[in-house]
Amino acid sequence: MEIGVVELLRAAWLAGILPILIASITSSRFSSFHGALLGFAKRGKIMQSSSNKFTVPQRFFLHFYVVAVVWTTFLLLVTWFYAYRMVPFGSESLHYSTVASHLTGGSHIFSMHKSHVTSLEHRYRVWRTVFLLLLMELQVLRRLYETIYVFNYSPSARMHILGYFTGLFFYTAAPLSLCSICAPEVFSFALRQVAEFIVKGRDKMPIIEFDWWGYVQPLTKLEWVQWIGAAIFIWGWIHQRHCHAILGSLREHKEYDNKYVIPYGDWFKYVSSPHYLAEIVIYAGLLFASGGSDLTIWLVFGFVVANLVFAAAETQRWYVQKFDKYPRTRRAILPFLY
Repeated sequence: MEIGVVELLRAAWLAGILPILIASITSSRFSSFHGALLGFAKRGKIMQSSSNKFTVPQRFFLHFYVVAVVWTTFLLLVTWFYAYRMVPFGSESLHYSTVASHLTGGSHIFSMHKSHVTSLEHRYRVWRTVFLLLLMELQVLRRLYETIYVFNYSPSARMHILGYFTGLFFYTAAPLSLCSICAPEVFSFALRQVAEFIVKGRDKMPIIEFDWWGYVQPLTKLEWVQWIGAAIFIWGWIHQRHCHAILGSLREHKEYDNKYVIPYGDWFKYVSSPHYLAEIVIYAGLLFASGGSDLTIWLVFGFVVANLVFAAAETQRWYVQKFDKYPRTRRAILPFLY
């Protein structure tokens, strides 16, 4: 049996989720496993300065977002071009043509309806994928900007090498997961275009006219689910930007390079890791915008939640131990709950 991209991605996400869930079980039986996984996940302030074995500088976060921007941009452009060329939204109405065929006694009514519906569903699926990649592009571009201009990582801040490779995996696999449902056909289309260019040469290739409205207009025909998902995404996106700005401002002065202070403002009023909470909201928005029918995107969301809840719990413990007057009403990541 041939294993495709979707199956590989789902297996990879499950392989990432299960160890976190096992490590989160409050049992002495799993305490050593919990400690081992926590050692891989620690970074920055919660990593002991003496624990530099198998670590890299935390400023290597930049690598995640360079990879994410290049890869997501490539997927977005190729998928968008494929959608425009191969599955454009026509101006004709499916339902009108079907009803007209029925009223005039046209033959093969049900088969025509099934074929047309399938075609319409395929169009929505591809253009919905373009929409998801467009949202992801907004996220990774902002994260790249913040890594360069907002955060001032301490020279002593480190992260485990496995955490580093996990980040590279995530920002490669997450954008691909958003388009995995149509990735094979998109990549086949891209390869055909490259082969045609090689065979025919540049002079014999058809001239591509950039019909900007033709590229954008199909996105306006998406369903309300996509726009509600986008609103959830933007809500989390804005709050994460605010929380990152607060964290970045704590280290604006060099005298704080090796010191930590309690952050205040925005969602810090409720939780210790509001930037993690905002990340969960962001991926919840992507999940909602996808329509919730793709298991792969559910697994991406599951990995984000499991990973960030696990990390937030340790961050909460660090804050409480570090600061005697740390606000006791703050939860780790879920306001009023956890």
